[in-house]
Amino acid sequence: MIKFLGITLLTSLAMAQAPGQPANSPSPVSAKARAIQESAIVVDTHADTPQRFLDEGFDIGSTDPNDIGHVSLDKAKRGNLGAEFFSIWVDPETNQGHFAQHTFDLIDSVYEQAARHPDRMMMAYSVADIERAHREHKLAALMGIEGGHSIENDMRLLRDYYRLGVRYMTLTWSNTNEWGDSSGDVNNPKIEHHNGLTDFGKQVVVEMNRMGMMVDISHVADKTFWDAIATTKAPVIASHSSARALVDAPRNMTDDMLRAVAKNGGVVQVNFFNGFDDETFRKHMLDQEKDQAAAIQKYVDHLKADGKTVTYVDMDRIEREWMAMIPRPPLKSLIDHIDHIAKVAGVDHVGLGSDFDGVSGATPQGIDSAADLPKITQALLDRGYSAEDIKKILGGNLLRVFGEVERISREMQTGKQAK
Repeated sequence: MIKFLGITLLTSLAMAQAPGQPANSPSPVSAKARAIQESAIVVDTHADTPQRFLDEGFDIGSTDPNDIGHVSLDKAKRGNLGAEFFSIWVDPETNQGHFAQHTFDLIDSVYEQAARHPDRMMMAYSVADIERAHREHKLAALMGIEGGHSIENDMRLLRDYYRLGVRYMTLTWSNTNEWGDSSGDVNNPKIEHHNGLTDFGKQVVVEMNRMGMMVDISHVADKTFWDAIATTKAPVIASHSSARALVDAPRNMTDDMLRAVAKNGGVVQVNFFNGFDDETFRKHMLDQEKDQAAAIQKYVDHLKADGKTVTYVDMDRIEREWMAMIPRPPLKSLIDHIDHIAKVAGVDHVGLGSDFDGVSGATPQGIDSAADLPKITQALLDRGYSAEDIKKILGGNLLRVFGEVERISREMQTGKQAK
């Protein structure tokens, strides 16, 4: 489901092609591409599957052939997905007054899945854990908090989340919080803004550096991005962002930002959402913005009138009704963003941040689940990328950044000067 929030309708406009519609198939996956995929540690930095765990009772071990979700253990195995950062996202509109409680519930849901499937999945907290999971042929389950509102302006909660295994935090979601501006509402005059990060927001960044929690700058306003870059002592990540030069969405990153991430040593993990990767798709979204927003509101009002709580499953259902209205773009649109970031920032600074299970199926043709990840490897091969560089994009770059964040954390905790 594309996460819905009234203050940022664009974020809710998730449309894709309905199952069963004809699509142009990407190139068949060759033996060479399969070999590269199987030898890599493939890391995806953003999947919203925990919403399904909680609201739908979904079991990641499901083998249901009719399951329309992006991530399951079987699908991960077919795509050789080695590590998944599960998104801990708390809807700020429907969880007012209990952000932390819902954060804990989502964290618990990930642990429960790992406990159900210890032979195929393990909780991971470090680069070493991801490498061990790879050797043991298990999916490494990690977590990233999507939206700094989850800490409720309390540094102690931030530390608690780290102790529970959270290894990155997106400074803001689509909502500006009390200490950081978001790209989702930066132009909304009704929202109190801070011109980037407040002093407390900068303290949050430094504390994340000290603990070894990656600073995620996806979703933040441009000024927040530059404040984070100026403040951090460790490389940053963009857990699920694409290139603004190709698609003019505020969630995407400008070329100057891409170069800044490269200078910082960080990595930009490309989002698979069609609305961020294909300009034609995005324009169709904008054309239908008012109609879809009205339909969503009518549906929500109907549920509330019946005394029902609006859940992930409910929102996903109505959003999928809009999927057939816009054709899915070709896989080329996604690969263009990987290619652009590799050219602007360097091949050492790009990776994969799918947004699986968070975009109501609004992914490009051929990418219907984690099982289809080898098609990206084939597409990169077709563009002339070497096996070594493809492995960097598939996960090597993220592992390097994660390792550097761990190193700087150790130095800060032992009193050494982080470089």
